[in-house]
Amino acid sequence: MTIVVNPHNPQEEKALLTFLDSMKYDYSQEDEALILSEAQQKEILERDREYEAGETETYSIDEIIDHFNIKEK
Repeated sequence: MTIVVNPHNPQEEKALLTFLDSMKYDYSQEDEALILSEAQQKEILERDREYEAGETETYSIDEIIDHFNIKEK
């Protein structure tokens, strides 16, 4: 299961982490140091523009499985 929580301030974040630790929950945090380069940002925006303009094709997961003849486990 995945739950995304966006605390409004550092105090809320600290309280949430303290609670999770006290309950002995396993959790992970995003690496806030992860920053996309300018080229990566431009590529994402260009791909989004292409998608919105109908210049790309999309496939459902079932179509991908059929195309590559993937056998489910």
